Amino acid sequence: MKFIDTIKNIWKIEELRNRILVTLGLLLVYRFGAQVVLPGVDASQLSNLASQTDQGLLGLLNAFTGGAFSNASVFALGIMPYISASIVVQLMGIAIPYLQKLQKEGESGRKKINQITRWLTIAITLVQGPGYIYNLFATLPAEAFVLPNQTVFVVSSVIILTTGCIFAMWLGEKITDKGIGNGISLLIMVGIIATLPQSFVQNFSSRVSGDTGGMIMVLIELVIWFAIIMASVLLVMAVRQIPVQYARRTAGGGYEKNVFGSRQYIPLKLNASGVMPIIFAQAIMFIPAAVAGLSDSETSQGVAAAFSDIFGLWYNVLFAVLIIVFTYFYTAITVPTNKMADDLKRSGGFIPGIRPGGETGEYLDKIMSQITLPGSVFLALIAIFPAIAVKLLNVQQGWALFFGGTSLLIMVGVAIDTMQQVNSYLLNRHYDGLMKTGKNRKAVA
Repeated sequence: MKFIDTIKNIWKIEELRNRILVTLGLLLVYRFGAQVVLPGVDASQLSNLASQTDQGLLGLLNAFTGGAFSNASVFALGIMPYISASIVVQLMGIAIPYLQKLQKEGESGRKKINQITRWLTIAITLVQGPGYIYNLFATLPAEAFVLPNQTVFVVSSVIILTTGCIFAMWLGEKITDKGIGNGISLLIMVGIIATLPQSFVQNFSSRVSGDTGGMIMVLIELVIWFAIIMASVLLVMAVRQIPVQYARRTAGGGYEKNVFGSRQYIPLKLNASGVMPIIFAQAIMFIPAAVAGLSDSETSQGVAAAFSDIFGLWYNVLFAVLIIVFTYFYTAITVPTNKMADDLKRSGGFIPGIRPGGETGEYLDKIMSQITLPGSVFLALIAIFPAIAVKLLNVQQGWALFFGGTSLLIMVGVAIDTMQQVNSYLLNRHYDGLMKTGKNRKAVA
C-alpha cells in the first residue's frame, strides 16, 4: 500500500524521523502534565468541577486544555494565556510605533517581540491564576483542600499555574525548533483531540441506550462530521490565483531589451485570517454575560443566561456577525496589499492589464474584499454548526463541539500544516509525498 510505503520513506530520513520522535516525546510530556493535580487538592473530589465544565464557555476552555482545566492540573490554564498575549501584541503592533519598528527588523525584531509576548504571558497568567483558584473554592467542597492554610495554597497554586504555562510555552517553542510544525498549535490540537474519544463514547452510549435514533443516527452524525471536515479543509486551502507576469532583461548586440518571463501567480487565500476571527469573537462573547451578571434585575439575568449558552440562538447570531466583522478586520491588518504591490513593482512584476504601483494595490484590495465575504460567511457557518448539531440533530454538547468552530478548524489547519512540512522533507529526498500527486495541492476559488 502507498500509505505504508510513505511511512517507510519517512522512517528512512533520519532528520525527519528524529523530529517526529522529539515532537511525540514533548507532546507526551504535555499530556502527562495535564493529569498532575495541583498540590493541596484531593483528586477524588473533582466531580463538581468536571460537571461545571461539561458545557458552556468553560466546557470550551476545558476542551482547549485537553481536560486539564477540569482536572485542576498544573497545566489547567494550558497555553491559552500565551495565545491571549500573542493576540494583544499583534493588535498593539497596529498602533504602537515601537512594535511596528520591531516588525520591520527581521529576525532580531522577531526575537524582541517574542520576549515581550513571554513577559505579557506571565502577567496574564498571574491575573488568571487567582481567578481559577477562587473558582475552585466556589466549586469544590471544603474537604477537597488538604492544606490547612488557604493563603499558602493560593500563593503556591498561582506560582505553579504560572510555571506550568511557561513550561507549556517552552515545550511549544522546542517543538517548533526541534520537531515538526508549529509547536503551540500542536499543543492546542493535542489537547482538543484528547477529549474527542470520551465525547464520542458518551454520545454513542446515549444514542444506543436511549430512544434517540440508535446506530442509524450515529452513522448519520459521522457522515455529517466527515462532510464538515472536508468543508473545513476546502476553507483552509482555497485560494484565488492572481496571474503575474515578470519582465526578464536580456542583453545583446550592444543594447538591452525586456522580454516577458514565465507567468506566475499570487495566491490570495479565501480565509486569510484562519481561526483568529473566531478567537476574537469568543473573547468578546464573554462580555455580555459578564456585564449583565453584575445586575440583579430580571432582564439582566435573562441576558446573562442567553449569552452564557453557547448553543443558544442569540449567542450564535451575535457570534456569527462578530466573526464576519473580525474576518474583514483581521484580513485588512494581516494582508498588506499595498506592500505586495510595491514588492511586485520592485521585482519587475505586474498583473496583466493593471498598472504597477498604486493601481495594483487597489486591485488586490478589491479582490481580497470580494473573496473575504464568502470566506467570512463560510467561516461563520462552520463556527456556529455545533449549535445546529445540538438543536437539530440532538447531538450531545461535548461531541457537538467537534462539528465545527475553533476546535475543528484548529485540528484541520494544524494537520494540513504538519502534512505539508512532512511532505516537503519527502519531496526533497525524491520520495513521493503524503499528498496524492506529491505536491501541496490547493483548492482554487
